[in-house]
Amino acid sequence: MTSNTTVSGHEDPDASAIAGREAGLHKDLSRAQLVMIGLGGAIGTGLFMGSGLAIGYAGPAVVLSYSIAAVAAVAMVFSLSEMAVMHPTAGSFGTYAEIYLNPWAGMVARYSYWMAQVIAVGAEAVAAGVYMTFWFPETPVWLWSLGFAFVLLYFNSRSVNNFGSIEYWFALIKVVAIVIFIILGVAMIFGIWSKPVGFHNLTGLPGGFMPRGFGGVWMAVIVAILSFNGIEVIAVTSGEARDPVRAIPAALRSMALRLFLFYVLALAIVVTFVPWTETGATVVTQSPFVRVFANSGIRHAAGIMNFVVLSAALSSMNTNVYLCSRMLFSLSRGGYAPRFLGKLSKNGTPVTAILLSGACILIAAGVSKLTPLAYNYLFGVALFDAMIVWIIILLSHFSFRRRYKAADLPVRMPWFPVIQIAGLALLCAVLVTMGLDKDVWRISWIVGVPWLALVSVLYFILKARGALAVPAPAAAAAAAPAAAAVPAAEKTGAI
Repeated sequence: MTSNTTVSGHEDPDASAIAGREAGLHKDLSRAQLVMIGLGGAIGTGLFMGSGLAIGYAGPAVVLSYSIAAVAAVAMVFSLSEMAVMHPTAGSFGTYAEIYLNPWAGMVARYSYWMAQVIAVGAEAVAAGVYMTFWFPETPVWLWSLGFAFVLLYFNSRSVNNFGSIEYWFALIKVVAIVIFIILGVAMIFGIWSKPVGFHNLTGLPGGFMPRGFGGVWMAVIVAILSFNGIEVIAVTSGEARDPVRAIPAALRSMALRLFLFYVLALAIVVTFVPWTETGATVVTQSPFVRVFANSGIRHAAGIMNFVVLSAALSSMNTNVYLCSRMLFSLSRGGYAPRFLGKLSKNGTPVTAILLSGACILIAAGVSKLTPLAYNYLFGVALFDAMIVWIIILLSHFSFRRRYKAADLPVRMPWFPVIQIAGLALLCAVLVTMGLDKDVWRISWIVGVPWLALVSVLYFILKARGALAVPAPAAAAAAAPAAAAVPAAEKTGAI
């Protein structure tokens, strides 16, 4: 198979040239690291702290909300995997949008994702500092936040292998905690070694299984989709994977099972074990996870859980620093950001992009801590951007599939195009719902639309000045995607 062969059988030099702009990054991430990075990207602190907002909307029916949201997440991940194997680049979905939609979409996707991650990790930096006060109540939060930020920035700037190794262990802590939680929860619900909790909390409380009707279930879908935000990290790491053609499908193939296991099953245990009216956790000691661990006889349950949520916060910071730096690196190589952000160190890392992203993250953390109202507007941008990026990914994949024969793809997503259409319709409906909601989510539109307009104005200014990189056909020969190296007999086939 020729990796850049279109449906008509002709080579597509522009696709290779655009992807080839991002050459120079070291391909040091192993398959095991990618699998754990993917798991870590799908598990955030929100799950461990009880997903209180989602449960407050839907009650026990929150399991339906997360199942619905998983449809969009799986559609997005499978679509991304097809393109990532063909074009393993750090710019990932931003590069694919540039290739298969247009340069404007590519710039919007990358800047929007960068902004969303900067804002999100700023909040995680503050959260990490708060979690440390559980053990050291006299120390200021900002000291811990700053210390963690500098340590993770240092390790990210050293080499991509450092990032992969640290994230491997962070993800392992989260996975082990969830597996233990599920085992203990099931044991106590069915009374394997104690009096059974039973299923009264699922249907026996006022309002039954769906206390706020389908409207509550639908509002919780918004929270669920935002909880899944971060699973795109595997596609971004494809540009630095040792063997992306095999490693990316291995990391993504079972993503649907992971989403079910780590969210739907864990939340089902939460709402079965703890009355849904009591699951809103604002401090670690209130977490449903702590209650399950404590009731099972595990000593120091709150301290253990605090360690787990601290690890989850640091994992999020570590991953998002990586994501932010690669987005800036990709933007720079495409002419959408200053050229110095595209320079690499001898270790193959975009140190300048890491440092600038780190500075912006610290600013976001300061805003989060000092002026919550201003941070609320920043968070609105992050919400809007997260939805827009997923929509762009699915639209890019439609165009991608029109250009390539299914038989030529090393990885093929099942149920195309049905699951894409369902995912796209779901995301658009959720985005509209956010705009109509007067209580919480409308802020995403109020600040998200001006942000989109700002990035668009910047794009047209850069285009008018001729600053954007123009794909050179000569670069295509040196930039063929990794998929070209896979013999036809070794294609992965359907996921």
